[in-house]
Amino acid sequence: MEQRAAGIKKVLWQILALNILVAVGKVAWGMVSRSTAMFADGIHSFTDGSGNVVALIAMKAASKPADEDHPYGHHKYESFASAAIGVMLCLAAWKVVSGSVTALVAYARTGVHPPVEVTATSFAVMLITLGINVFVVWFETRQGKALGSDVLQSDAKHTLSDIWVTLGVLVSLVLVKAGVAIADPIVGLFVAVAIVWAAVQVFRGAHTTFSDQQRLDPVDVLGRALAFPGVRGCHNIRSRGTGAIIHMDMSILVDPVITVEAGHAIARDLEHWLCGQYEGLADVVIHVEPDDEDQRSRSLHPALPIVDAP
Repeated sequence: MEQRAAGIKKVLWQILALNILVAVGKVAWGMVSRSTAMFADGIHSFTDGSGNVVALIAMKAASKPADEDHPYGHHKYESFASAAIGVMLCLAAWKVVSGSVTALVAYARTGVHPPVEVTATSFAVMLITLGINVFVVWFETRQGKALGSDVLQSDAKHTLSDIWVTLGVLVSLVLVKAGVAIADPIVGLFVAVAIVWAAVQVFRGAHTTFSDQQRLDPVDVLGRALAFPGVRGCHNIRSRGTGAIIHMDMSILVDPVITVEAGHAIARDLEHWLCGQYEGLADVVIHVEPDDEDQRSRSLHPALPIVDAP
């Protein structure tokens, strides 16, 4: 677990450096060129960096071992960081909408839009930062899946929204260059929609953890358990946790004439085997029940996959 936490922190520090570089470039040139859309995109990029900082703080808490007050560990702090990133995305969307609406209201009253300077440098800044963000999304998504990290995958979605934002800004620059100055704040509104959509995706991921949504397919688990020597039935299969740390409990039916010691030996071996079958499965609490009519009625036997058991 320590190695996983160290890996996530290393990725976050690397992404933080790239996000700061991208944000500074966009905000600086957005102010120089007076482009609302580019400046808004830069603010959005700063929220990427802020999200990295929040994630680093959360990972420090999440990497703590289980204790008396937190017997399941502190892994949900990682999901708290994901939710915080979602909140930051909403704040970024509000900032973009505010700037765009102000510009549109001013245009409606005066018929004049503040001049936006579009040069080759404007396009160069956006294309370079776009390339960096494409790399960040690819790298962070890959590492997030490899490390089973909710926060890395949420942050990758955050940066993916930045890519759509940047593409929108490029469109606005082309239109402004063609003489449609009002396109700048209008594109800013579309940018806000893209940011809100990214926030929704992040909140969905955090909701999976906070609502204790089933992490493992009960039918698949049932098939594996029934294929294990000594297991005659299985029910009450429940799993929860983060994307990387999963806890599961279940009840198994065994021959009622065997000793308690033999029944618990089957449960112990099954637990060890299941933890090797599912990536991220940290522990399994197994209740041993006798294979009688009452317990058998609780065990479901749907169409099961073929599973190779030891």
